[in-house]
Amino acid sequence: MDEPVRILMISGSLRAGSASTTLLQTVPEVVDPAAVEARMYFGLGGLPHFNPDDDFDPLHPAVAELRDMIGEADALLFSTPEYAGSLPGSFKNLLDWTVGDTRISDKPTAWINCAAPGRAEPTYATLRNVLNYTGAGIVEEACVRIPVSRAAIDTEAGTVSDPVAREGLAEAVEILARYAREARSE
Repeated sequence: MDEPVRILMISGSLRAGSASTTLLQTVPEVVDPAAVEARMYFGLGGLPHFNPDDDFDPLHPAVAELRDMIGEADALLFSTPEYAGSLPGSFKNLLDWTVGDTRISDKPTAWINCAAPGRAEPTYATLRNVLNYTGAGIVEEACVRIPVSRAAIDTEAGTVSDPVAREGLAEAVEILARYAREARSE
């Protein structure tokens, strides 16, 4: 069997118990570990404020780690809450640090919107704009809405327990993994 597809998962939330983070942390439970290696990025709060004057070697260690993790991944999966009608500032800061680097370019990329229907559309429109600017390879089929209510979260496990949400998540990740396998074989 081929090596597992390495998917780097990045939440746009710093909040403990975030539905976005919880949904991403569920991925390892809903995929075949022989096919998908899901790795969570937890460095969002440690990134320095983006300044183009600092975007040169040697990079801040937190920025170097982020870029290395993106470079090692076969695909990227994001989920973020909406804050004040757009991306949370800390998450936009993370995305700003990806602009001056080419490792995100053409990388199969998707997002899961876990907000209720009618919520967070401006946030994901902004995410799409930024990812297009970076050259990320957006996998439209894997960009889905999977609403996650507080009742659907297993707070002890830190994962989503709702079977419908888990099934939708597994389908989206498999689509993203398929694109990543194809990109890896090219």
